[in-house]
Amino acid sequence: MIPAFDIDAMRMVIAGMDLGSFARAAVQLGRSQSAVSMQLKKLEYQAGTQLFTRKGRGLVPTAAGEAFVAYARRIVALNDEAALAMGVATTAASVRLGLPQDFFEDVMPATLKTFVKAHDKVHVDVRAGENHTIADEVRSGRLDAAIAFFKPGSSSEGETLCSLPIRWLVHSDWIEESRGDPLPLVLFNHPCLFRQAALAALEKEGIRWRAALTTPSLPGVWAGLRSGLGIAARAEHGVPADMVILGKAEGLPELPEIEVRLLRAPNISSYAEALSETLRKETLKRLALKDEH
Repeated sequence: MIPAFDIDAMRMVIAGMDLGSFARAAVQLGRSQSAVSMQLKKLEYQAGTQLFTRKGRGLVPTAAGEAFVAYARRIVALNDEAALAMGVATTAASVRLGLPQDFFEDVMPATLKTFVKAHDKVHVDVRAGENHTIADEVRSGRLDAAIAFFKPGSSSEGETLCSLPIRWLVHSDWIEESRGDPLPLVLFNHPCLFRQAALAALEKEGIRWRAALTTPSLPGVWAGLRSGLGIAARAEHGVPADMVILGKAEGLPELPEIEVRLLRAPNISSYAEALSETLRKETLKRLALKDEH
């Protein structure tokens, strides 16, 4: 017989993966840890294979467990969508959106405004992580739709929406004479595509550099530039008005372009598909407006 996996148990597994801990999932869902353990054992019995293995003080999914989690996300999403459509849902269906911090001022609010007009009962979970984590979040099903930066030609993943130039940026109060040698840089944490592009360009031209500030936050980059700590390399989008573009005239090497791609999780719900299409349209619209200026 084909087992009938329990929706609540699958919802618990998803919470455990998203929170990074089944103990946290138990607290969030209002269950005891013993109840959670029993649900995991029942799922493994029904699946006929080990889904999770202990690592340190926690549990991590096996290869079979990763596949199960992916299916669980799809099943729970469809269950919640059906309940909402039938008018019997006690909580709203949920969709998850991810994007780099560069698009928080324009693309994110425009996408949310348009989507919520058509789907006012759907809960939207917005997540901003470091760019290099976004694709992994979509592949694992922790995000339904996202936009992310990619190195041109790096892979065929997602749908390429456009390419943006990377620019050397500095605050308008920056004094060129204070540049010094080696060149002071305001950098994102590694790994970062902008960081990699900047360092590769400088090293190719034999320009010495030093890390004046390292941060995982885009506002942190802007704060570092406003403090006069150095120069940064970022996409020509979402750049504050008090920043200035530098280039060859200042002795800086040319930087490459970077691709903006739309990513969709496999087999997403109709609500997530609608969110993905809204994200696509609003991203293209906002980037076109930027180009016109």
